[in-house]
Amino acid sequence: MAESATLAVDAKAKALKAAGRPVIGFGAGEPDFPTPGYIVEAAVNAAQDPKNHRYSPAGGLPELKQAIAEKTLRDSGFEIEPQQVLVTNGGKQAVYNTFATLLDPGDEVIVPTPFWTTYPESIRLAGGVPVEVFAGPETGYKVTVDQLEAAVTERTKVLLFNSPSNPTGAVYDPEETAAIGQWAVSRGLWVVTDEIYEHLTYDNVPFTSIAAAVPEMAEQVIILNGVAKTYAMTGWRVGWMAGPVDIIKAATNLQSHATSNVANVSQRAALAAVAGPLDAVEEMKTAFNRRRKAIVEGLNAVPGFSCPTPAGAFYAYVDVRGALGDGHQHQTSAELAGYILDEAEVAVVPGEAFGPSGFLRLSYALGDDDLAEGIGRIQQLLAR
Repeated sequence: MAESATLAVDAKAKALKAAGRPVIGFGAGEPDFPTPGYIVEAAVNAAQDPKNHRYSPAGGLPELKQAIAEKTLRDSGFEIEPQQVLVTNGGKQAVYNTFATLLDPGDEVIVPTPFWTTYPESIRLAGGVPVEVFAGPETGYKVTVDQLEAAVTERTKVLLFNSPSNPTGAVYDPEETAAIGQWAVSRGLWVVTDEIYEHLTYDNVPFTSIAAAVPEMAEQVIILNGVAKTYAMTGWRVGWMAGPVDIIKAATNLQSHATSNVANVSQRAALAAVAGPLDAVEEMKTAFNRRRKAIVEGLNAVPGFSCPTPAGAFYAYVDVRGALGDGHQHQTSAELAGYILDEAEVAVVPGEAFGPSGFLRLSYALGDDDLAEGIGRIQQLLAR
């Protein structure tokens, strides 16, 4: 099992920075904003209430599960009941719980590629087999139904769906989403849909929940989500999975033995977040949109780089194949990322972490000044 490549890059960047080197990190998908004040205040109040000093139900506080059900209807257009929700220690535990619950050894999961680095590892931990289906920049990093159909075997059990996407920022439009969902239903597949970037879309591009787009998949869909990205709460560690009652019950049993309940103070903070307004989200989106335009323009000015404009999340996924291979110093994007870190003191994540070599992921969830300085260093280094 490999370590998380994104966290490894981020840790190395922070270690170098602590050692006095002026490293700029584009590695971690972590908003640079503080958690909104009303959420922090809810946590402070919760810490002072003795009822939060004790164990709580392994599946989550009842009031938080109710709020998540209401939020899912509001934001995804998909109706669920509180008993269909399991509150997890961050989005990663929701991913792990889901595949551990769904998969038997040898079951195959179709994974549109580029993918978030944790997906295939969680699938393998559950005894499953990730089946990569690659879509490059030529198709906007979005797979087609024909590609998915070509990947199906008698062992295929699950389709993973992530829109807006980490690492590419791709967003499937309503028609594309519905077509993929209808195909999955026709094939009798489970669909695991990660909607954690649902509120981060730009240029009036809509977010479409595949669960709402194809209601007939209600008994074979699991929604993954959390508060980390939308509310700048990466360190609070609250995510959730929502799906059919029997799946949620089984996953809750697993979690009861693995970690038990999520920290009560964090759950109270999450309750304030999901039940509260989205004003802070809109403020962050304004900044992310500004940075999105700046990073795309800057990366496209680098020789051999080609960066499509992402429609969602806060990542730029740049095609660097024009800067690799014959006539160039580096053969892989991993080598290029190492060179950029060593020579320009800028940390980026190579495409090998998300699928094929030939790409770099840069998070633009960092300050404007650091973004401009970091991209400027890359330009100067590779202009040589």
